[in-house]
Parts: sequence; C-alpha cells; structure tokens
Amino acid sequence: MLIIPAIDIKNGRCVRLYQGEMDKDTIYYESPVEAAKHWVEQGAELLHVVDLNGAIEGHPVHKQEVAAICMGFGVPVELGGGLRSLEAIEESLDLGVKRVVLGTAAYGAPDFLRAVCQKFPQKIVVGIDARYGRVAVKGWKEDTSMDAVELAQRCEIDGASRIIYTDISRDGTGLGVNVEETLRLARAVRIPVIASGGVASLEDIRRLKVLEKDGVEGVIVGRALYSGAFTLKEAIAVGAAD
Repeated sequence: MLIIPAIDIKNGRCVRLYQGEMDKDTIYYESPVEAAKHWVEQGAELLHVVDLNGAIEGHPVHKQEVAAICMGFGVPVELGGGLRSLEAIEESLDLGVKRVVLGTAAYGAPDFLRAVCQKFPQKIVVGIDARYGRVAVKGWKEDTSMDAVELAQRCEIDGASRIIYTDISRDGTGLGVNVEETLRLARAVRIPVIASGGVASLEDIRRLKVLEKDGVEGVIVGRALYSGAFTLKEAIAVGAAD
C-alpha cells in the first residue's frame, strides 16, 4: 500500500487544518519545500500537495511553491486546490505535476470533467470530500445532498483515473480513519481509491491495507506524521508488509 504524505499550503506555509477549517490551522513548516524535502528523505514515493488558498479562491495561488517541489526532488506530485479550468490544469502539469486532483469542478461540471479526462488521460484524479457520507465542495465550505458513492460512480464513467476519498469529519482530528465508508466507496467503483482523513496510528494503516483487495491502493497521511505519532518509514514498512 502506498503511503502518501500530505503537504497543505496556506499563505506560503505548510499547515494542517482541523476538519478543513481554514482558521483552525497548525503551522508545521515555514516552507512547504522544506516539508517536501523531509518526506522525500524519509522515503516518500508520491507527495500529495494541496493549495488551500487556491481551493477557497477558485484558482491556483501557490504556483511558485508547487514548481519548486516538483523540480526539487524527483518524486511525483499530485496537486489539488482551485483547479477549475483547463488553463489551470495545463499550467499545473507544465509546472511538473504528475496528476491533478479535481473536486468542486468534478462535482459541478461533469462535462468539463469528461473533457479534461479525454485530453489528459490518467492525469485526472477526483477528490471526493464528504461529511457524513455527503459531498462537500468549494474548499469544504459548501455541503451538498449528493452521496459520495454516487459521485464516485459518475466520475468513473466520466474517465477519472482514481478517487481520493476524504472523510472531512475525521480529517486532522486523529480520531481514526473511516474504514467502513472507504470500503463502501471502493467496492462501488472499479478504479483505484486512495483513503484520506483521520489516520492516527499505524493500526489505521493496517486496517486500510486489508482493503487493498477491494481497490484501496494507498492512504494520504497528514497530522499523524507531522505530530510524530509514527514515522513515514514505519508507515511504509506497514504498507509493504505481507
């Protein structure tokens, strides 16, 4: 199972939010590039970068930081946050991003999602962020009535290469990953799923690893790594165990 460190950028710094609230942040690195360097040195094979300001503004904000991370370490980067136009996606890929994560755009503009999936095959990931099973958009500020599984199935048909499923109610809380909802979504689609939100211990990773046979290929880890609950090397070892 792939263990993916999260690098969330707010106002030029690497932070972690509590349940997605922009005013409930903890600063871990003054420079997100330094955070990337640390995780690469610890063995990261993929970095999950989120432009938090971009998610709120509706367009990328931290292009300079993203470019520096992409160019600096030779490790693939997936980027989310404010990617709601063809131009924004193209520009991000030109910066060196391996694949982009669409959330609000995937929910609100299925025609757009289909078009970019055709134009950039295997480059488009859909981030489905849910609060109690219902999709939330616009930087988690707006709740919808759509079930997360329904959106996942629609996005699979539209050509998404994989789904990142985040349980907002668990994100940044350390309450443990929502294995049940992750499994429900993974079993509903045939494309790979990456779990996110609430990982607190190595036991959470063990519980998710069991779901590999159901299509869960990896897990994004944030606060648990930054707070030292376990090391990335320890998590990678659990993810690689038979």
